[in-house]
Amino acid sequence: MLAPRGWYCLGIYGSGGDFLYVSSEPIDTHNIFAPKWRGFDGPAIEISERHSDQNGDMLEKVRIIARVFPAYKSFVIQMMEGDDDFPPSEYPFGPYPSDKLTYRSSRVVEYRTPALADGLGTQSSLKKNGSPIDGVAILSGQPPDLILLSARLPKNIAELAPVIVRQVEREISRRPR
Repeated sequence: MLAPRGWYCLGIYGSGGDFLYVSSEPIDTHNIFAPKWRGFDGPAIEISERHSDQNGDMLEKVRIIARVFPAYKSFVIQMMEGDDDFPPSEYPFGPYPSDKLTYRSSRVVEYRTPALADGLGTQSSLKKNGSPIDGVAILSGQPPDLILLSARLPKNIAELAPVIVRQVEREISRRPR
């Protein structure tokens, strides 16, 4: 993970996926697992790989796929059919109204969630504030795992966000299939 020098990091893995958090502020590991924790307010980067087929973990993954991967609409519908844990109202198709999406392929989409807006960027642990969130969503494998990068950098280094996005894209493309 490319990130600014001197930032703090925390990696978490479990049955639902893997998460790496990088923050300009120290990460309070006791708070991050507390039910009251709502995410990072300031500059931070999160990369996650959501690979679980467990219902609670699948819910978030499928919700994001429905939003930004139109080629996978049948996959989302299949996940919803016959399962009360996946009500169709939880899976709106189409992007968040404020997000700017740039499709690199049917499995890779770069995005920008504007400041003070809900969007793909706030589907991570980064909460909306006065700065935009840049990132990329990538589907990998079958059934697809979801890799989601969300980066909110301070204004003086915001031009590094596309560099971080491209690095993640390169790293994922080099993985064995």
